[in-house]
Amino acid sequence: MDLRIFTEPQQGASYDTLLAVAKATESLGFDAFFRSDHYLVMGDGDGQPGPTDAWITLAGLARETSRIKLGTLMTAGTFRLPGVLAIEVAQVDQMSGGRVEFGLGAGWYEAEHTAYGIPFPKEKLARLEEQLAIITGLWATPVGKTFDFDGKFYQLKDSPALPKPAQRKVPVLIGGMGAKRTPALAAKYADEFNVPFSSVEDTGTQFGRVREAAQAAGRSADELVYSNALVVAVGKDDAEVARRAAAIGREVEDLKSNGLAGSPAEVVDKIGRYAEQGATRFYLQILDLHDLDHLELIASQVQSQVG
Repeated sequence: MDLRIFTEPQQGASYDTLLAVAKATESLGFDAFFRSDHYLVMGDGDGQPGPTDAWITLAGLARETSRIKLGTLMTAGTFRLPGVLAIEVAQVDQMSGGRVEFGLGAGWYEAEHTAYGIPFPKEKLARLEEQLAIITGLWATPVGKTFDFDGKFYQLKDSPALPKPAQRKVPVLIGGMGAKRTPALAAKYADEFNVPFSSVEDTGTQFGRVREAAQAAGRSADELVYSNALVVAVGKDDAEVARRAAAIGREVEDLKSNGLAGSPAEVVDKIGRYAEQGATRFYLQILDLHDLDHLELIASQVQSQVG
């Protein structure tokens, strides 16, 4: 069972704060450090000191960590042209010695596009499919050969398809709760499928859809890793859980119902319920990035029981 640390820097975090969390992630034995790809705070906060770019952050962390996997949940397909993104991810993979895992989504938060002058297209899923085809196609093209693509949204001609990632194949993550097109995309392109912030029951339903789509596409459903992203608030006692819930502006009962919250024993039990649906990897959404004691508690009291 892999436990990964997942951060939301658009809520307010400098690179130095993210570096401290990534170093704690590595030293405490977690499997990976992931971050969101957003440029605008969500909710009531002011987002100070302002957004950091996901792939610039990961490039820095690639040189300042040595073991943990690095990636995004999810890179916004609306933010970057696919050819440019393929170059960026390949370079960070080289810089990290082959530790990148690549999550790509369609993009959804229209307000951040408006705030920073980024076009927000209507046909996002159709674009996402072309982006996946282009990025994976560029990486898979043999050195010395060229890559062409003639799609509705993107056209590439005689691309040298360079640079190459350090890994022979960068793992691709796809996620979401779409009932048809999302499972079909996962069946075609994904090495891992992620269900974000959903109940045990809904997780089981979506995993089932993806497994069926994989089999329909001629793949073994067991080729994919199945994972969950869930907010986490663990405490040694009720008072500590309440303090951590208050620090992120959430109610304890809401966190217990919709995330991983409570005592270490309660969280281990909840992880087990998701595991019964097929989850083998968990992205723990850490919203208070200054509470490194939280990570230490999870490592010593939760990871030690499920790892």
